Amino acid sequence: MNKSKTVLVTGAAGGIGRATVNLFAEKGWRVIGVDRNEFGADFPQNGLFIRSDISRPEDMHAIFEQAHGFTDTLDALVNNAATQIAKPLIETTVEEWDGVMASNLRSVFLSVKLAHPLLKARGGAAVVNVSSVHAIQTSANIAAYAASKGGLLALTRAIAIELAPDNIRANAVLPGAVDTPMLRAGLGRGHLGGDNMQDRLDNLARKTVNGRVGTPAEIAHAIYFLADNEQSSFMTGQALVIDGGATARLSTE
Repeated sequence: MNKSKTVLVTGAAGGIGRATVNLFAEKGWRVIGVDRNEFGADFPQNGLFIRSDISRPEDMHAIFEQAHGFTDTLDALVNNAATQIAKPLIETTVEEWDGVMASNLRSVFLSVKLAHPLLKARGGAAVVNVSSVHAIQTSANIAAYAASKGGLLALTRAIAIELAPDNIRANAVLPGAVDTPMLRAGLGRGHLGGDNMQDRLDNLARKTVNGRVGTPAEIAHAIYFLADNEQSSFMTGQALVIDGGATARLSTE
């Protein structure tokens, strides 16, 4: 039996997902990546890429059928895939709201449920859910996303409690401003001012305590820390904020 560790990462083709795939591969893990977009030719050779939409329950069942065919155990499950609707709450449609919940929250419930046999078979595994600082501090015109990410924190605690008897830990990372395609798309909300993307990024950087926007690799290292049973073995049900200190500062300052 293959002794190398195996991780499944959703949203693998996005900014944080891609950095996570690459870091786990560098550390010698086999990676199963899932995304509705293509990853490209540079997906790790010994891994498995599945192009699929995690917001569809039937797709989730197909994903884990393929995962079962690839491996008989999972060391870690990284629920990273998400979608964002940036518009006022009163203009958000029921379809848009439900779409965000299906992608960001229901998908995690289903992936944990379907991955459970593989995680349990490992005899010591980890679930890492990628939430957001919007779970604890938010802004205008992003209500559905904030609600989904807040729900994900509560779900993370529930998973930690229920799966502890199977020696499965569950924790969440809460990224702040990280330079990803999703962040750049969201900067169009107009809440930061600036005539172009670089101005908006600079304005955002000034709002963090350490004066810069984060990189996907920095989030990937935190995900790896929570997935690695040697480094975070006594952590479960926790929320790890990685935001350059943004939530440490009073909004009135």
